[in-house]
Amino acid sequence: MDESRWRRVGSALLRVIVVWAASTLTMLALAALLPDFRLQSADGESVTRTALTAAWGAGVFGLLTALVWPYVVRALLLVPALVLGLLVFFLNGSLLLLALRLIPDGRGDAAPETAVVVAAVMSAVASATSTAYAMRDNDAYRCRLYRIATRRRRREGTADDGCFPTPGMLFLQLDGVGHEVLLRAAKDGVMPTVACWMNSSHRLTPWRTDWSSQTGASQLGILHGSNHDVPAFRWYEKDSGRFMVSNRPASAVELQRRAVERTGDAGLLSLDGASRGNLFSGGADQAALVLSVSTRRGRSNRSRAGYFTYFSDPANAVRTALSFAAEVAREIRQATRARLRDDAPRVPRGGVYPFVRAFATVIERDVVVSAVMGDMLAGRTAVYADLVAYDEVAHHSGPHSPDATRILASLDRSLAMIAKVAGHAPRPYRIVLLSDHGQSPGETFEQAYGTSLKELVRAECGLSGSTPADPIVLASGNLGLISFPELPGRASREQIEARHPGLLGALAGHPGIGFLLVRSEEHGSVVLTGGTETPLSELTDDGPLAVFGKGTADAVRRTDTFPHVADIMVNSMYDPGTGRVHAFEQQVGSHGGLGGEQSQPFLLSPLDMSPPVEGPGAELVGAEQVHRVLRGWLRECAGPQIPLGQVVGASTAPAEPPAPAGDRPDRPAPVAARLIPADALTARAAQPGRMEPYDNVDAA
Repeated sequence: MDESRWRRVGSALLRVIVVWAASTLTMLALAALLPDFRLQSADGESVTRTALTAAWGAGVFGLLTALVWPYVVRALLLVPALVLGLLVFFLNGSLLLLALRLIPDGRGDAAPETAVVVAAVMSAVASATSTAYAMRDNDAYRCRLYRIATRRRRREGTADDGCFPTPGMLFLQLDGVGHEVLLRAAKDGVMPTVACWMNSSHRLTPWRTDWSSQTGASQLGILHGSNHDVPAFRWYEKDSGRFMVSNRPASAVELQRRAVERTGDAGLLSLDGASRGNLFSGGADQAALVLSVSTRRGRSNRSRAGYFTYFSDPANAVRTALSFAAEVAREIRQATRARLRDDAPRVPRGGVYPFVRAFATVIERDVVVSAVMGDMLAGRTAVYADLVAYDEVAHHSGPHSPDATRILASLDRSLAMIAKVAGHAPRPYRIVLLSDHGQSPGETFEQAYGTSLKELVRAECGLSGSTPADPIVLASGNLGLISFPELPGRASREQIEARHPGLLGALAGHPGIGFLLVRSEEHGSVVLTGGTETPLSELTDDGPLAVFGKGTADAVRRTDTFPHVADIMVNSMYDPGTGRVHAFEQQVGSHGGLGGEQSQPFLLSPLDMSPPVEGPGAELVGAEQVHRVLRGWLRECAGPQIPLGQVVGASTAPAEPPAPAGDRPDRPAPVAARLIPADALTARAAQPGRMEPYDNVDAA
């Protein structure tokens, strides 16, 4: 054994001793402070004997958590994440009680509720001590983390002996953070990491969403290159009688399948990629907390596998559980203060919402950030991760509220941590920060007018009871969709007016509604606003929808071509002076339609990558165009490439240079022409039974 290996072994042994000593001291302190926790027999013992008892208990507890905890977490993978977060305390407490029972002569004892507290504190102290000790030596810390990641890749059959001649790409999505919100947060010092990037290494580019400004449409387009026929977050498909909801597993699977079928491409992440916390996989080999693969069965593909990787470390489990409880308490406190101040607009924040918020802002964040850091240390080629915390809080507190601002600060700290770990990765990483949409503030439609969109539609249709022929009214932020199931195909204006003569006029003339899109048998599709009717073929950005901004006419025209566009598409009003819209659901920060900041996300990219737009005045429009930009950057990082269809052993075949940054076709190239790095292809060919990323296009 060489000298360096002896030094590493000695350092590891010393770290175990330091953590053991810290845990022992913690146990002694807690025994002195807590009346229901003792380390002595009933008649008392010497200080030395008590210290030995504490050392024994701390050691056994450490061994149990290291050996037993991973199996406990694996057994609980089917438990909902919210429940798992609460069970962490009780499971850790149970392990401590078992450790105390194993102390000779029965000198250790604790009440069950006290054991929960002691175990939580000891796990937190052990984690902090171990991390602090390891961090004192950056090289040792990097080597330790890299060894962990390498072992994982070897188990997956993807180890490459640490040879990474090209940079990797990390795409971090800040869900719901609009361009203006990011600018303001960086300027005000809320997000110093982002401000540093903007001032030194990155360029900020706004982009414009499609009419459906929501994660389902945007992320599908970004990851899979097509969001065709995604008219909203939720919609009704007459031909199948099916309700599609973007955040339901079955719908996510179907949407991804349709996108893959349309493009003929597995997705942005199909070459050694990882998808973390997303609705869709992007064709990644590695997916954790990804909705479109959550229904799969298999050890490596289960959506909850990401939970096991994270929670198998008891220190992670305790830290996240404590943060979860603190976040629940914080939300209850903030909601109570909002009620006492009589803040307006305001929506109900009781029931299970505090737990939903805590899941998004703590559990999802911690698990995804940990997975991303592991991906970088493993040297993955491309990683795309979604952090949903801001979007969840902004819906209920408002996009410009102090609550949402605190979440931005928390996300910035996560970005700083990721950037620091990137410095320890076995390859350089280009970090791209982006969002899928923004949010627009405003009181709900029901708060403003005393009736919901569904109630308004039913009233104007003269309906009091409920029948199977009732119109279906769905809401996606400030976008409403009305369908008449008894009318086959897309109902025309004439058909609707024949059955419900006053409906279209009442909706188009309502002060809370900006415009309607409906098909006319005489003029084709038309836009109705107040007393005006404009054929879609004649619609321009300076026409009746000018208030919604540039690109509105094209966005509406594109949605009109979708097979499953609703019979009546309803967009709420928009006040450019205040930025307000009216959501058709219970949200004071909303997105999903047109109007204001919801349609203006951002792209923050490294200066050493090609610009996302070419020339002054050029704009980045639509999620599909963002996909083409990201794919172009992956080509830039990939180095010399050869077509996937060529024989690996044909060394005489000339390598093709990366495609120019401006060469971004309307659709990705056919599967057979997809390019991958020559060195990566050779390495993969040496792995028996290894499937190429495009061999399993229909796996989703």
